Amino acid sequence: MDSNCLFCKIGAKQIPAKLVYEDDDLFAFEDISPQAPTHILICPRKHFAALQDAHQDDAALLGKLQLVAAKLATERDLLAGYRTVFNNGSGAGQSVFHLHLHLLGGRHFRWPPG
Repeated sequence: MDSNCLFCKIGAKQIPAKLVYEDDDLFAFEDISPQAPTHILICPRKHFAALQDAHQDDAALLGKLQLVAAKLATERDLLAGYRTVFNNGSGAGQSVFHLHLHLLGGRHFRWPPG
């Protein structure tokens, strides 16, 4: 845990958030500024500032992020379409530097994004 990290503090329940999933490895909560009717942030409890900070030993954890996203999408009946996104670095829109996966759904998405 990084004591200065907003998402680490949410995962430790030091800052309130609407948690929708948690286990020993991950936690997920509703985004406070949603970009779609469903906008959930899925975070590893292990602190990584960005994707490039992960190592080969973290591969299962990174895969689990996507599997939890699929589980939450199923629970919220988003199977007609949803998007998962990692924003990596400020140039890609990352504003909190704790690796997190966005699960977005409930509206039509166009391609290319952004």
